[in-house]
Amino acid sequence: MSASEARTQQSTAGGARATSAERSADGGEQRRPGEARTGQQRPAGGAGATTAEGRRAGAPAGSTQRRVRLSVSRIDPWSVLKLSFLLSVVIGIAVVVAAAALWTVLDAVGVYDSVNNVISDFTGTGGVDVTTYVGFSQVVSAATVLAVVDVVLLTALATLGAVVYNVASALVGGLRVTLTDD
Repeated sequence: MSASEARTQQSTAGGARATSAERSADGGEQRRPGEARTGQQRPAGGAGATTAEGRRAGAPAGSTQRRVRLSVSRIDPWSVLKLSFLLSVVIGIAVVVAAAALWTVLDAVGVYDSVNNVISDFTGTGGVDVTTYVGFSQVVSAATVLAVVDVVLLTALATLGAVVYNVASALVGGLRVTLTDD
């Protein structure tokens, strides 16, 4: 095997093919993507390499905090749909329970009797009962309908938001986040 064939076989090992930009200026030696040129030293592990003590290479001796910059480039709409559905169901259940508890508390305090007395004093008639219009079953039914609409709308809007985010991140590169460990 000639030296040229050996270099070609070595550069394509592992499926990595060196491009012309990755060839060194001296001698046409080919490198894999991410390899340092001959004579250049890279820290073991890349730009964010850490020492054995857990601090960044080149960081002050008292610093043990590492920083990682990541980019959220895509959000899976299916996982957003599942998660938003479950969360909106929980919110819907909380709305129904809160409406039932609020109605029970208002009834126990006597708010509905007070409203009946105010209406009968204002109109001069004594046959008014506000609980026929806002009874427990009507309030819980309205809260249940509101919860079902909430589940449908929140699930659809969250999924649509994930799709819109994916389109926008394809254009501008996504959301960049810097993570540190404390």
